[in-house]
Amino acid sequence: MTEFRVTYDPGANAAYVYLSDPQSRVASKKVYACDPIEVGGMINLDFDEEGRLVGIEVLAARSKLAHYVLDGAEAPGGDS
Repeated sequence: MTEFRVTYDPGANAAYVYLSDPQSRVASKKVYACDPIEVGGMINLDFDEEGRLVGIEVLAARSKLAHYVLDGAEAPGGDS
């Protein structure tokens, strides 16, 4: 089973799911914004310079992600 690093800022109700090695510090070069009107909130897909998906930002995260995911998430800015 693959596990992903997740950060969550409860004040902003925003989560970030890292799909790349957290130690590699891959920079996001392109962001594709998804604004799913049907379900509310916003999701941003981050891609690296080679077009690989490296992360997912979820706004209104409490209504979009399972509580156990957010409860186990790190605070933003923390190193793993």
